[in-house]
Amino acid sequence: MADVHDRTDDDAGTPRWAKVAGIIAAVLVLLFVVLMLTGGHGPGRHFAAGSAVAGLMNS
Repeated sequence: MADVHDRTDDDAGTPRWAKVAGIIAAVLVLLFVVLMLTGGHGPGRHFAAGSAVAGLMNS
């Protein structure tokens, strides 16, 4: 009979799908933060000084 305490790492803890989902979410958040800090992309990029929208917003 197998001992109840003979558990491997695969039997306990967080499921693999949850670990993978967490890693993917962390990478996406990190990518978003890097892009915002470096100015690579962001909400301000869409409102250039010479655009029609910026002109309407300043009126």
